[in-house]
Amino acid sequence: QVQLVESGGGLVQPGGSLRLSCAASGFTFSNYYMYWYRQAPGKEREMVARISTTGTITNYYGDSVKGRFTISRDNAKNTVYLQMNSLKPEDTAMYFCYAPIMGGSWGQGTQVIVSS
Repeated sequence: QVQLVESGGGLVQPGGSLRLSCAASGFTFSNYYMYWYRQAPGKEREMVARISTTGTITNYYGDSVKGRFTISRDNAKNTVYLQMNSLKPEDTAMYFCYAPIMGGSWGQGTQVIVSS
């Protein structure tokens, strides 16, 4: 079955960096665009970044993270990454990996807290 397992979240000070990972299994990872979403308490889930199957088409980034976050993927490892730099308190959220397969598949999420 389709599985998406996120990792790499944690507590970081403002201005710091984190790298999230999402390990995928149960489907042909290299055939699908992959996405990162986030959801802060009391807010709707929002798309953070999107990457094409090979990563060669221009990636999408939400306005709030442009220039700070970078999405990448390693198809040999069935893993998608989100490098987050210059983190701000407003980046605090649960971060989810999403694959547009089986009607849409989500991971369990990894918590990111940006606080001094």
